Amino acid sequence: MNLSRRVFDDISQLIGSRENPTPLVRLNRLPLPGGGEIFAKLEWMNPFGSIKDRTARYLLEGLRRDGRLSGKKIVEPTSGNTGIALVALSNLLGIPCTITIPSGAPEEKITLLRLLGAEVWPTPDDLCPIDHPKDGAIALARSFVTGEATKDHYVMPNQYENPDNVRAHYETTGAEIWDQTEGKVTHFFAGYGTCGTITGVAKFLKERNPDIRIVAIEPEKGHHLSGLKNFQESKKPVILDESLIDKTVRVPDAPAFETAIRLAREESLLVGPSTGAIVWAAFQEKLPADAVAVCI
Repeated sequence: MNLSRRVFDDISQLIGSRENPTPLVRLNRLPLPGGGEIFAKLEWMNPFGSIKDRTARYLLEGLRRDGRLSGKKIVEPTSGNTGIALVALSNLLGIPCTITIPSGAPEEKITLLRLLGAEVWPTPDDLCPIDHPKDGAIALARSFVTGEATKDHYVMPNQYENPDNVRAHYETTGAEIWDQTEGKVTHFFAGYGTCGTITGVAKFLKERNPDIRIVAIEPEKGHHLSGLKNFQESKKPVILDESLIDKTVRVPDAPAFETAIRLAREESLLVGPSTGAIVWAAFQEKLPADAVAVCI
């Protein structure tokens, strides 16, 4: 029943879309070394708290479209946010979820997953092949869909290889940024994670204006930035299109955490250190006076 524009049939309808975009907020108080403007796209205003709400919605829609659910449970590796959104949306469909997550993930994310009803497997990284020592949760999730005793009972959306992850951000996040800046965006900053966000947004924006600069943020080895990946420690996701990336900035933990604190105390934006890393990278860029930069 559609009572009005602001009454929704369920919580999933609050996830960002071109018709219902997440806000874009100008950073006003952090001094910009060069010129131009930097905007933060507030993805934590999605209903389950992150940009991964978009990914989870498209992953589930893809499984239903392809007929891959049919009585199966979902298993998915995650550093937290995709899992939270996937479990929440699966609850609306009555589908059980098993989540494998690095044992070093923030405890509050593991608690949220369990609150939502997921079966949660905190996973030591030593369960993974030695050439990718930070991918233990991925290796464990794969065992559910390849093991003789379990393969007929589980389906894995696989955010790292599923093109629906890219499509989510091509059709929503990228389109929203283009609309909200009236096509004036000149720079886009996002982190390396599953790489659906940076690939999907970059593809959309560069199709409209090939001169838009796409800057990727990569943490250092041994980092503590949940959701971001260092590709010396982790395998590059299949869905990453490196031809769309103009520059990669490697960010240490310290300035990432410091910038997150500054964003809270100077801009009143309650974000985590992964966002801090992205914004710090934007402030290191020599932006021209007419720049319109957007940070996830």
